[in-house]
Amino acid sequence: MKILHTADWHLGKRLDRFSRLEEQISAMEEIIGIADEEDVDLILVAGDLFDNFMPGVEAAELFYKTLKRLSQNGKRPVIAISGNHDSPNMINAPDPLARECGIILIGHPKAEILPFGTEHFKIVNSKEGFIELAFINIDFPVRILHTPFANEVRLKEYFGENKEEEINKVLSETWKELADQFCDTSGVNLLTAHLYMNKRGAEILEEPEGEKPIKIGNADLIFSDSIPDQIQYTALGHLHAFQNIGTQEKPVVYSSSPLCYSFSEAGQTKYVSIIEAEPGQPVSFVKKPLKSGRKLVRKTFTSVEDTVQWLTENPYTFIELTLESETFLTADERRMIHQSHNGIVHLIPKVKSKGLTEQENIEINLNQDIEPLFRDYFKSKNGGQEANEELMNLFNEILNA
Repeated sequence: MKILHTADWHLGKRLDRFSRLEEQISAMEEIIGIADEEDVDLILVAGDLFDNFMPGVEAAELFYKTLKRLSQNGKRPVIAISGNHDSPNMINAPDPLARECGIILIGHPKAEILPFGTEHFKIVNSKEGFIELAFINIDFPVRILHTPFANEVRLKEYFGENKEEEINKVLSETWKELADQFCDTSGVNLLTAHLYMNKRGAEILEEPEGEKPIKIGNADLIFSDSIPDQIQYTALGHLHAFQNIGTQEKPVVYSSSPLCYSFSEAGQTKYVSIIEAEPGQPVSFVKKPLKSGRKLVRKTFTSVEDTVQWLTENPYTFIELTLESETFLTADERRMIHQSHNGIVHLIPKVKSKGLTEQENIEINLNQDIEPLFRDYFKSKNGGQEANEELMNLFNEILNA
């Protein structure tokens, strides 16, 4: 059988003042196209479905339409779990309607999914944190351990009080008990979770800029050796770069977000994971690149002319732009830069220091008038750089307002 693993859609997310909705629509179309082209039997969406607890109407509509099309109106199951950006209650809310389309929405850890079926598949076994699916056209079952994100309150509620050291133990024991009970070699055995997981002793994996952090110290770090031996593939969400922290034989995969959502992701290629699995055998998987969306770029220039030329030649980008110069940008220079490109997220002017030595002691006469006092203050804080005329005009405008 074939499985598609995706995660971290963050529908409704913005980049500063810029909407990403049109790009997200394109990315969802691309994922649907890959699912159809690969003729996958099952789809796993490993959390952070939305970017916040109360997504806008357009983001919610895109989510539901995408899941319905991925499910082919009930032909193949789609299993979506909540992440740390999602409201578990909101994810659970449309469950009765979602079932009609073969969509399984799981908001809370250790949720027990009520059995149901379509003409193409049905849930034949269900327990807290576990479901087993039987397909009409596949002669073996698929078992899925599922663990949506749990914040500190939910961790205490579901997994006990001693979070720091106990969470690995409790998850390991919970998963092992389920795997020992249900996951033999007569079926395909999977785990999907939205957690900060890493190999024990490995280098820390960085969470993306702007991402609500899961890992605080080591309290929320789950080690991959907690995964039961029976599990053939683990579908993770949370980190936005594609990476396998398991082995080739037993992959533990972050599938990546569908778009670059922060400048810490600049230059990354995004993917979905396509898995081929059969009972009792190691899975194989390939990462399918996604091409939708603007590239995110961090660039530094030393002249306005070079800046404008690059911006003109690279229109379909979002850019964090640093401009190093001897003096502060004038209003005309800023206007020229912004008029040359519609995707400048941050413009960071960086004035080169005049190189004052430690022995140069700038004394400020505090008894002088406010305008020369401001000039001296500005000069002392900016490496000897004089305030230009436009800055002084702005200062006087504020002063006289």
